[in-house]
Amino acid sequence: METLVIVIHVIACVFLIGAVMLQSGHEGMGVIFGGGSSTMFGSTGAGGLLVKVTAGLATVFLVTSLTYNVLTGNKVTDQNSLMLQGEGVVQPIVPADQQKPGVQFKDTGDDAKSE
Repeated sequence: METLVIVIHVIACVFLIGAVMLQSGHEGMGVIFGGGSSTMFGSTGAGGLLVKVTAGLATVFLVTSLTYNVLTGNKVTDQNSLMLQGEGVVQPIVPADQQKPGVQFKDTGDDAKSE
């Protein structure tokens, strides 16, 4: 199943690149900065067959990407994994001469008497 999804994904990628490269830029660089026409889809309307093919290929690309991610996701099924064994966090054994002293707080009892 994973192989089929990858094959479809690669084919969609190649055709998507081709479809994007075949489209011509109608407006030039002015459209990037908001210099396009005032209609919703530009001066040429919603687009022709090539725009619809590009949208379809982009959809196939997205669906195959998500499908492959679900199929090959991280699934823990082996209970013999080293990450699942043990009794919590294991502390390293440090010799006494290399241990750093811990911070100790002195309880003065003044906190309860503050007015």
